[in-house]
Amino acid sequence: MSPRKAAVLRDGGGQSLREHLVAAAERLISRRGTAGLTVRDIAREAQVADGVLYNHFAGKEELIALALQAHVQTVQRRLGELPAEAGSGTVEANLRTYVAYGLALHTAILPAFAGLLSQPEVLSLLTDMPDPVGKGRGLKAELTAYLRAEQDLGRLARHARAEAAATMVVGACHELVLPHLFRGSAPASLEVPPGFVDDLVATVMNGIAPSP
Repeated sequence: MSPRKAAVLRDGGGQSLREHLVAAAERLISRRGTAGLTVRDIAREAQVADGVLYNHFAGKEELIALALQAHVQTVQRRLGELPAEAGSGTVEANLRTYVAYGLALHTAILPAFAGLLSQPEVLSLLTDMPDPVGKGRGLKAELTAYLRAEQDLGRLARHARAEAAATMVVGACHELVLPHLFRGSAPASLEVPPGFVDDLVATVMNGIAPSP
């Protein structure tokens, strides 16, 4: 006997059953993260029998990995676009936008990833998938590309280490969010210390060496 069809599909929702299952898992992940998430939890959210999941995915791990990617993409759509192309506005203002974007992104998505430390199979699958952030390159690579483009335009020093600067920015975003997750108190919104963004951008732009 074929699996019971999900009600949303019977009503003409327009999704395939596979897409419906990913969407159901994404909703659960956005509400409660991945820790302790079971096949039964996802099946109940999707309104299907437990075994239906195994007709469309190699296992729970593949479904969770795809749902995590979808969750990140949903968060990005809410945040909007990253700064405009190199040459527009000022580098300082664009860097502040990257920092604000990174903080908002990591505040929204890291709680969902916190439960993956005990799920190495999901982590392995995610590693093999395209990065859902920054047009498939990841936030650090996207920022590195932006900084290098500004170098080509002469708005940043040609000898500057663009990738190291991008690592500093993304790492600072992690630093504010991760301690909350380790304490089990991930905030719905992050309280950014006064001067954090300006100080970070100034350090990236000016460095810490004494003036010549």
